[in-house]
Amino acid sequence: MADRFIEVSLDKRDVRCTAKLLDDRAPRTCAAVWDALPLGSDVYHAKYARNEIYALFPAFAPQEPPLENPTITPIPGDLCYFTFTGTELGTKSYGYEKDQQGTVVDLALFYERNNLLINGDVGWVPGIVWGQVVEGLDRMAEACQDLWRGGALGETLSFRRA
Repeated sequence: MADRFIEVSLDKRDVRCTAKLLDDRAPRTCAAVWDALPLGSDVYHAKYARNEIYALFPAFAPQEPPLENPTITPIPGDLCYFTFTGTELGTKSYGYEKDQQGTVVDLALFYERNNLLINGDVGWVPGIVWGQVVEGLDRMAEACQDLWRGGALGETLSFRRA
């Protein structure tokens, strides 16, 4: 299979980076995301994992991928896939504006070092590493830091085929 690439963007800030799909390490997850593209939703900055931005989507795969190529210590440029039930995200501590229903997919970009996927409510939260940023991470990391300091309101995280 030829290498596949996607563009990840913060639309309001007009910043984008390019990521290579890790088809050899997470084939089911890559297929699920690729088939669902383009995707975009409100962006959030992580509270627990540290240097992470993410967007939440209703489940889009016919069947959720298994935990392939898992990590609890993502590195800069990792794209991770998480699956949660709406009740797992339904507590006020998460601060989402609306109740999450059914299965929720969290697509995340990690932009700096020293991340640890542990949550005070549930413990370890392994993610599937399905992509790696290969171009534009420095500029994206600056925008992510601005999102952390300046706020995420009105910003969209988008994924589309490159």
